[in-house]
Amino acid sequence: MVEGPMTQGAGRGSDVWHGAGVTGSGLVNPGVVGPDGVAPGATSADEPRPEGYTPTLVDTPSPAATGGEQGPLYVAGDVHGYLDELRTALLDQGLIDTEDHWIAGNTRLWFLGDFTDRGPDGVGVIDLVMQLSAEAAAAGGYCKALMGNHELLLIGAKRFGDTPVGSGAGTASFQAAWLLNGGQRSDMERLQEHHVQWMSRLDAMALADGHLLVHSDTTAYLEYGGTIPDVNDAVTEALTHHDADETWELFRKFTKRFAFRDDAGAMAARELLDTYGGRRVVHGHSPIPYLLGEVGSEDGEDGAPQVHGPHVYADSLAIAMDGGVTMAGKLLVSRLPLPA
Repeated sequence: MVEGPMTQGAGRGSDVWHGAGVTGSGLVNPGVVGPDGVAPGATSADEPRPEGYTPTLVDTPSPAATGGEQGPLYVAGDVHGYLDELRTALLDQGLIDTEDHWIAGNTRLWFLGDFTDRGPDGVGVIDLVMQLSAEAAAAGGYCKALMGNHELLLIGAKRFGDTPVGSGAGTASFQAAWLLNGGQRSDMERLQEHHVQWMSRLDAMALADGHLLVHSDTTAYLEYGGTIPDVNDAVTEALTHHDADETWELFRKFTKRFAFRDDAGAMAARELLDTYGGRRVVHGHSPIPYLLGEVGSEDGEDGAPQVHGPHVYADSLAIAMDGGVTMAGKLLVSRLPLPA
């Protein structure tokens, strides 16, 4: 497993179209997939698509995006394929109903990345997030996602397989790294091109209500630009090149961690905030028990930790949102700002 300095948007699209096979809200439910890998009512890869359809269709602008009232802001930490735990967390916060449909109106929900690997149903998680993205936009809110290092890892494993890439430890491959970091063969078997396209168009960072949202607790974002749009464009552009070494470099940099943890942590967090804006950095990536040194690794061999909520640290400039679901911790979905 890749650890330490090497250890893993606005979503720019959703695989939803209006037409036959829609739900009561007028949207295809891609969270339900048939034996051919296609959502009921959707067209298969070999059938003609409805006019205007694209797997990465930009979400319908919400009233908030056009000057209307904004709803409350929620952030979800790393899911890592734990679909049932995600459903429970979203249901507990009143964001979805028991049929997995968005019921939160103009609420805003950000996922901080890492949808797959280690847990049993990463593709199911992606499908649910894509579905909620469309349903939230139609209701006047939004559900968006950031690029995590495990999205980069899965994209690389799908596109490049065993193609050798240069790493600090010698020659490696995305396929080997993906399996080493919890890649699930069932996910790869179900992964479709529209999933890859959706992941490859996720933003790397965003700003919401004074919160700088990123996946990784690293300052590597500074290497890709001095503004949020510059960073997002640079990451998206790099992935369009379909170059194994360039994708590996992205994965390597966004797998770094612990930038805000030690004595210089507040200074590192302040550097990001001064560059990109915001009052607090909100990140996933490093599980809170691992961040606190309560377990020896991300896989939690030392036993189930106790996580009750987000972890505020670095002189209150950083909020960690990965509750350690992969180590029997907690999948966190929290409203921001946090209570004083």
